[in-house]
Amino acid sequence: MSSILIITILILYFGLLIGISIFTSKGADSDSFFSGNKQSPWYLVAFGMIGTSLSGVTFISVPGAVGTGGWHYYQLVLGFFIGYFVVAYVLLPLYYRYNLTSIYRYLEYRLGFKAYKWGAGYFIISRTLGATVRLYLVINVLQIFVFNELDLPFWFTTCLIMTMIVLYTFKGGVKTIVWTDTLQTIFMLLALVVCIFSIKDVLGWDWSTLWSNLEHKNMTSLWGTDPLKKDYFLKHILGGAFITITMTGLDQEMMQKNISVKNLKDAQKNILSFSFVLLLVNALFLFLGGILYLFAQQNGWEFKPDDMFPSIVQQHLPLGIFIIFIIGLISALFPSVDGAITALTSSFCIDILGFQRRKDLNEIQKTKLRKKIHLAFAVLFTALVFFFKWKNDKSIIDLIFVIAGYTYGPLLGLFSFGILTKRALKDVMVPIVCILSPMICYLLDRNSVEWFNGYLFGNEMLILNGLITFTLLFAFSNSQTLKNENQIA
Repeated sequence: MSSILIITILILYFGLLIGISIFTSKGADSDSFFSGNKQSPWYLVAFGMIGTSLSGVTFISVPGAVGTGGWHYYQLVLGFFIGYFVVAYVLLPLYYRYNLTSIYRYLEYRLGFKAYKWGAGYFIISRTLGATVRLYLVINVLQIFVFNELDLPFWFTTCLIMTMIVLYTFKGGVKTIVWTDTLQTIFMLLALVVCIFSIKDVLGWDWSTLWSNLEHKNMTSLWGTDPLKKDYFLKHILGGAFITITMTGLDQEMMQKNISVKNLKDAQKNILSFSFVLLLVNALFLFLGGILYLFAQQNGWEFKPDDMFPSIVQQHLPLGIFIIFIIGLISALFPSVDGAITALTSSFCIDILGFQRRKDLNEIQKTKLRKKIHLAFAVLFTALVFFFKWKNDKSIIDLIFVIAGYTYGPLLGLFSFGILTKRALKDVMVPIVCILSPMICYLLDRNSVEWFNGYLFGNEMLILNGLITFTLLFAFSNSQTLKNENQIA
């Protein structure tokens, strides 16, 4: 009965998303799909970005990691916070100055055609892998806790969810996603707060007692102090700052929403207000993780970290709380996938097919082609989810995240070189540099213990990757500016 009820609620939830899509996509054209006609309210973009940034993986994995790592993850969050100021005051002014729809066009204006194509290519690879891994992990949770009870197979669950996402993003694009992400962030945060209060009530402790018990169990430790370990605080803070700079500021999915805001001032307000809210929301997820562990230890239960949150909510809390949890999980899933598939469609159309240059296609032809590409990415997402399920190996998922992270290093190097220097780049060397830098980083990471006296690379690998890219680009450049930046193609 509970599964039937949950399915009914999900259908109603999806119907609400479709209703928003129909309303926001009236009169939509390619410009609406790609940039929201530059009319997105900044406060909606800021609030909706919470759901996009956190994703279903955060919803499940961050609470589960508290048992072994305490609040060490929050070091990374502090780094994120610093990085958002760089995005607001360095990158956003650049994108608005050039009036960009695809942020990778800057690389063409400054460094040449090959830099532009490689930057866009790295984004497409990285975002495809990252989004499908997140999609797989959340679909797997839904399969185990909901759809298995209805004897529905995994392939059906995957196809159903991908169909839902395609239907409400198919026409409106960014214009629709700004509104649906806002709604879904509300549901996600509601689930987070409700679960915290529900577990507190079951434990029967006040807030002070809860916090004292968390401190006693060493689940509030914040700072990693061993420089050789991956969770050393400087690695986390610096790595977090550069993760934000690259995976937000140099990421078409995240920036597509920000540059859909009317002007630079509003876009900066969006980023800064969002960055402060994210500090609070991540703290709540970590606090939730701590009280989940207290609840489990009090009753002698043991769970795998990623299974703890859904297992406790399903097995030991009222049905209504479990339903709210499922809605929150779905709400955490959709923003991280709908934005990705829309941004990938936009990037492929603009950066690979050159929509903005082509005079041989009218608006109707562009719309038809865009829809075909949108469907093609949906099929690719589905195929990759099936692949992860077939492998059923979390080490493969970890490897995909590492590969996805490495692809942002060349992006960091390319943008840094363009922004910080006025040197001209030999276009033919760009592919060599963009391949060589991640390879060097991989070699260093694999041999760091032996070569560097037990040192383990953490999030600072992204910085190193960007630095190597920057250095190689500098070596293959000369002092004469490639192109006058004031002349926009």
